[in-house]
Amino acid sequence: MQSIDMSTSMGVRMNHRGLKPLRLENSVTARALCILPAYSAYQKTYALLQESQRWNREELAAHQARALLCLLDHAYENVPYYRRVFQEQSLVPEDIQTPDDLVLLPFLTREDLQTNLPDLKAQNYPESAFEYVTTGGSTGIPVGFYYEKGVSRAREWAFMKTQWDRVGYRFTDRCVVLRGYIVESAKEGVYWKKTLCGRWLLMSSHHMTEETLPAYIDRIKRFKPRFIQAYPSVATILARYMREHGIEPFPTVKAVLCGSENLYPWQRDLLTEAFGCRVFSWYGNSEQTVLAGECEESSHYHIFPEYGIVELIGRDGQPVQGPGAMGEVVTTNLTNFVCPLIRYRTMDVAVRGRDSCTCGRAYPMLERVEGRLQEFIVTKNRRFISMTAVNMHSDIFDNVAQFQFHQEKEGETLLRIVKKPGYGDRDTERILRELDRKFDGDVDVTIRFVDEIPRTRRGKYQFLIQELPLGQWGISV
Repeated sequence: MQSIDMSTSMGVRMNHRGLKPLRLENSVTARALCILPAYSAYQKTYALLQESQRWNREELAAHQARALLCLLDHAYENVPYYRRVFQEQSLVPEDIQTPDDLVLLPFLTREDLQTNLPDLKAQNYPESAFEYVTTGGSTGIPVGFYYEKGVSRAREWAFMKTQWDRVGYRFTDRCVVLRGYIVESAKEGVYWKKTLCGRWLLMSSHHMTEETLPAYIDRIKRFKPRFIQAYPSVATILARYMREHGIEPFPTVKAVLCGSENLYPWQRDLLTEAFGCRVFSWYGNSEQTVLAGECEESSHYHIFPEYGIVELIGRDGQPVQGPGAMGEVVTTNLTNFVCPLIRYRTMDVAVRGRDSCTCGRAYPMLERVEGRLQEFIVTKNRRFISMTAVNMHSDIFDNVAQFQFHQEKEGETLLRIVKKPGYGDRDTERILRELDRKFDGDVDVTIRFVDEIPRTRRGKYQFLIQELPLGQWGISV
């Protein structure tokens, strides 16, 4: 194995309580995982998380500080980009003792990542350890980076399983997955396939239409899933159809697990109504620098301190503090040593929460995630209005099948609408009047009717295409 194995820092070596790995459920999946080289990374990470979620704030802080020191020492010794950064700042790793000291280092932007990727690869890992990954480009800047082959994904699954434990997920549970998959059998009119020994039903999000949705619903009913895992935008298509056609919730579904997109309040309300169960959301990114999820008792996002360090910065680049403070999310991953990302500007915007919850976990929290910077509409006087504030769960949109905003100029936006058969001039008037109220008269809206709105190549449905450069931001709340 590589000379530095982060799985040890996520497991027994870093765990001052001397944990033994926990036993997984006795399932086919668990037995299959046991034969994989990455299983030890999963097992150690999962064991740590079962214990650390009960630690107090001081114990979590001590663990995070140790993990950070280990990461910085490694980056200084083995990653050319960070050796150069430390030298340019006249620093050595020992100058940074706590997460608060990270302000001594510069930010890592997406442009920096693109430009310096070869120098961000750790030189003490063999080439076979690197797995090249790219983002979906939803922010307008698709970037590439590296996972540790096999190991990064195994650790990620340990964190995700820990999150889903909170709503009772087990490896043996049946799960419908609506996350952008393209199913080969769709050419023959079969829009799904089973995987994980028949326990997961992967359904194509690219073929969900008024004509095919009855078949989707019938198949879900017959599959009898306990959970639905989905992009919020894809689940919304299914939920709207069910509500509009008076279809009862699936009786076996205990929770809807939403991730990989921002979950807007109007979507949460719609999904809760249509599916008749808890909607559970988490926040993360492809770069694996931040992970946070809801708990059993709260819809606020509990940040995993074992996963990474999260800062919020204002427009001036300085930290914002205190509950209710809003800022851009800056993250430092503590688990990926093959390609460390330190003080990485995610271009996401979030609101800091109170660091206490009735669930008892001492994790730092985000009150809500406003979304990507690309999910803000810019007004004439350069205020930024989040799509969260543009609540589309209103009866004025009852005759709208799909919609999408598109902004190329400050203070102006195009609204594409796919009409339902009952749509009329009165609907246009009501929509324009409501949007004028939401935008305080600072955005001129033009409506254009279209036959369809295409999804992204990953099967997501974008509510806003933002083409303005939003590197310097200011926010209206």
